[in-house]
Amino acid sequence: MPCVFPVLSLKALSMISQSGQSQAEIRRHGLIYTLGVLASFALLAVALIALKAGGAQIGWGFQFQSPLFVLLVAYLMFAVGLSLSGVFYFGGSVAGVGSGLAAKSGYSGSFFTGVLATIVATPCTAPFMAAALGYALTQPPAQLLLVFLSLGLGLALPYLALSWWPGLQRWLPRPGAWMDYLKQAMAFPMYAAAVWLVWVLARQAGADAAALALGGMVLIAFSAWLYTATRTVGGTAANLGSMAAAFALLLALAGGYSAAQKGAPESTQTQVAQNWQPFNTESLQTLREEGRPVFLNFTAAWCISCLVNERVALSHERVIEAFSADGITYLKGDWTNQDPVITSFLADFGRSGVPLYVFYPAGKSSEPVQLPQILTPDIVLSTVRAARQQAALAQPTSLSHTF
Repeated sequence: MPCVFPVLSLKALSMISQSGQSQAEIRRHGLIYTLGVLASFALLAVALIALKAGGAQIGWGFQFQSPLFVLLVAYLMFAVGLSLSGVFYFGGSVAGVGSGLAAKSGYSGSFFTGVLATIVATPCTAPFMAAALGYALTQPPAQLLLVFLSLGLGLALPYLALSWWPGLQRWLPRPGAWMDYLKQAMAFPMYAAAVWLVWVLARQAGADAAALALGGMVLIAFSAWLYTATRTVGGTAANLGSMAAAFALLLALAGGYSAAQKGAPESTQTQVAQNWQPFNTESLQTLREEGRPVFLNFTAAWCISCLVNERVALSHERVIEAFSADGITYLKGDWTNQDPVITSFLADFGRSGVPLYVFYPAGKSSEPVQLPQILTPDIVLSTVRAARQQAALAQPTSLSHTF
């Protein structure tokens, strides 16, 4: 999943820094990182079980439908970036929560990197996850928890294998001064992730919310700088600096909370692009009763795979021309914010999250065709072409006669 790449890059940097340690120590780090991933997946499973028991309709990545959660993750990505850039470093007992997330060598750092990897992995489902998640959400709590723990083990497995296989570790470069530059470079994927999340927040709560979130990031940066700058002075100045930094951080959180409470902008609900229309069940039913072909795209602003598919495949000139030539109506369902109708529709196709792509060929009784989660223009065009050929073969042969 592309969402998790920034955090995995941090773990790779951590592995390089640990390459001079004993094999037993490296293995312990691998196990603790895996424990962090598994604990996070277990927590997600428990939350889903509790929400289901309360009658809620939820799916994978449901937490990103909360503007407050999106904002807090954006702040976390930004803070980790500041730490990698060297703006601040919390030592001692909070190393795992602060700079420990940024590839420090402590056990707490390995554990919380696993937690962070899980958080940023959940906006999208990987191609082979969809069936597992769809199955899990229809099962009793014990089976659901087992499936989630299996998924967590799969996420942690590459790093776990690297930590337990000495042959692979020989390919890692030796620690050196170059690592400081690499660590600083790793800050920029974190900043990019923060920018993406602020964009998601703007889609959820409007431009004013995004402005408040950006102002909060300025305060977070000021707080981190002030805390570090006053550490070297000591005495009363250090205490005053810490209090001022804490106050700036509280202002950032208060402003962020205010931003998250803003309602969804009207443009998110009514936006119509040149080649698609907003999804609703009435439009779909009308189009199906008329026997017209329909292409459904269920997406979310926080789903990177969805955005890539739209840019690479669904916005491709050949695909747009094919939709127009065949009279295909393109409907897009936006799951950025919670939508029980879309959640129910996803469940009908055995899915618990986005993306979901469904094509209804022409004809009132045509069966829907579900496309893969990773699209290319050729995949979309071949699906449309196959449906057209099948419809042509199904047409009865008419005999022309003249007298």
